[in-house]
Amino acid sequence: MRLASEMVYSLEQMGRAVLHVLIRFAYALLAASTFSSAVAQEPSPAPTDGTEAEQVSEIKVGYLRAYAPQLALSVLDVPPRDEGVAGAEVAIGDNNTTGRFLGQKFTFQVSEVKPDAEVGPAFNDLVSKGAFYILADLSAAQLLSIADLAREKGVLIFNVGATDDRLREEGCRANVFHTAPTRTMLADGLAQYLIWKQWRRWVLVHGSHERDKLYAEALRRAATRFGGEIVAEKEFTDTGTARRTDSGVVQIQRQIPVFTQGFPDHDVLLVADESEVFGTYVPYRTWVPRPVAGTAGLIPSAWHPASEQWGGTQIQNRFAKAIGRRMLSKDMAAWTAARIIGEAATRTQSADPEKLEAFIRGDDFSVAAFKGQKLTFRKWNWQLRQPIFLGDGRSVVSTSPQEGFLHQITDLDTLGIDQPETRCVMR
Repeated sequence: MRLASEMVYSLEQMGRAVLHVLIRFAYALLAASTFSSAVAQEPSPAPTDGTEAEQVSEIKVGYLRAYAPQLALSVLDVPPRDEGVAGAEVAIGDNNTTGRFLGQKFTFQVSEVKPDAEVGPAFNDLVSKGAFYILADLSAAQLLSIADLAREKGVLIFNVGATDDRLREEGCRANVFHTAPTRTMLADGLAQYLIWKQWRRWVLVHGSHERDKLYAEALRRAATRFGGEIVAEKEFTDTGTARRTDSGVVQIQRQIPVFTQGFPDHDVLLVADESEVFGTYVPYRTWVPRPVAGTAGLIPSAWHPASEQWGGTQIQNRFAKAIGRRMLSKDMAAWTAARIIGEAATRTQSADPEKLEAFIRGDDFSVAAFKGQKLTFRKWNWQLRQPIFLGDGRSVVSTSPQEGFLHQITDLDTLGIDQPETRCVMR
């Protein structure tokens, strides 16, 4: 029943979108000059030759990212150079497809800094060029360093990369919207599936870096929340080796089974290794044969490159045609952020930043993102509600929230920190 309703909703959304564009196109053909004047940010001076002048309102979007080449345990997992940026570029093209009928033009500019570098100058440069909407793919510390400055300048930030819960909780800001899911949302999505499968006894193996520990804490919280039991934990300490070149297949085949030996009886081995030190080596090498989940094995994510449900084939094909590869989670987070801006501009028929912001914050806001249902913001911390995909390297295994995990407002609020738990005080 839920799948059928989601398919109906997706078809209705697609139909409405097509109808909207056709109506706008016909309207533009019949009354182009009058329509352009109505949606323009400021009226043009009256032409002197008896014809009406067309005006285009420009909406500038910036993309501020912290970038450095990254290593991964598998060469297949090395992030593409344009990860995230590519999703935003495709969305800007989508916005302009509709925008040209509304007298709107979306432009896009990317600025890069090094990880952990000061981002203020790059941010100010984008704003000085007229970008009042910034898609941020930054660390939590970098994002917080510009959040208050952005508020003073009337700039909206869309967090498309950082999963840190503190950005939505004690470090929340009223002008920062989050299209990337939190670690707690990812952990809850995974935990719901494990509980649905009746795999309740878990062993947790986590890395020694800060973000590994944060992911492990999210998994502990999920266990408590949904009835899982972590029967043992162990830390894999990063000794600073060269990963692939220093490990070798023979050493890995000997070391991982020994490292996972001696655990109590369990159903699943959870891995928390965001730092990519050991996690990829765990599946199929454990001492006892058990499924692996977390940052390796069955992985929760905001999107999956093999997703084809709810119109997913359409966006995947368009993305692959434009970019030459499949869409990743960060691409989808950036695509969604840029589409939110475009949807606000379309629905308000305006390029006025204040009108767009008011619409995004309003009760009528929603965005379709090929995930089976409309997505809305949690108004207590401006986190985008969204399903969580569970998949391996080949296919989507399931999607959370799982059947039976209910909420009085929306089942999507069973993923992540709910309003009664929030520590966010907007400023």
